[in-house]
Amino acid sequence: MQPNSFQKIAAVALVSLGALLSACSKQEPAPAAATPAHAAAAKIVVGLDDNFPPMGFRNEKNELVGFDIDMAREAAKRLGVEVDFKPIDWSAKEAELSGKRVDALWNGLTITEERKQNIAFTAPYMENHQIIVVAAQSPIKTKADLAGKTVGAQDGSSAVDAVKKDDAVFKTFKEFKVFGDNVTALMDLSTGRLDAVVVDEVVGRYYVAKKPQDYVVLEAHFGTEDYGVGVRKDDTELQAKLDKVLAEMKKDGAAAKIAEQWFGKNIIK
Repeated sequence: MQPNSFQKIAAVALVSLGALLSACSKQEPAPAAATPAHAAAAKIVVGLDDNFPPMGFRNEKNELVGFDIDMAREAAKRLGVEVDFKPIDWSAKEAELSGKRVDALWNGLTITEERKQNIAFTAPYMENHQIIVVAAQSPIKTKADLAGKTVGAQDGSSAVDAVKKDDAVFKTFKEFKVFGDNVTALMDLSTGRLDAVVVDEVVGRYYVAKKPQDYVVLEAHFGTEDYGVGVRKDDTELQAKLDKVLAEMKKDGAAAKIAEQWFGKNIIK
């Protein structure tokens, strides 16, 4: 009787010890498993077109600079993460995002219903208008004053579509000219070969701020579009974090300060 009872007690003790050791061994890897997720969240890769001044472009030192570059850096600093900027083929931006080669698209990205099918957007952080730029001494003050005038825009730009959409005004123009780029159009404006130029506000105000003595931006415009940061539709955590930090930047004036540096005016929405 005695040996059998001892053997039973010993057996129970061994089983309990084995269970305890097994439980300990299962708990040990837990901290290591959490490390990769933390490391992945420590950096955001932003995809952009690096030839889109003033939103994102390369300066004379080949450094990436621009309004959206500064906005993204400030947001990343507040989130406590690193930010890497990756120039991409902008026409393939949705594929770059869905393929996880970038985490966000932040480069003057217009929010459209079509894009919402494949991209999740933050709340709009900027309103972009198709503005009308005239010479500093021009008598043109309103869209109605464009009647009988020669107006220019960049070929293939959204400005062309916006002007033609306003058919009633468009029909009053003496002539509508398109140019290879906005710089050439503004040069023709300064020399008197054009009476007005219609251009994206973010681009137009950037150039006007460089020569405020030469140009004036009218109050009237040819339409409004919103810019937002695009992320993958399933990346709701990053979307929420960016929404929160952008709201904070608007509230405390940081976003307005960045806008004024690049555009000479606060055009944050």
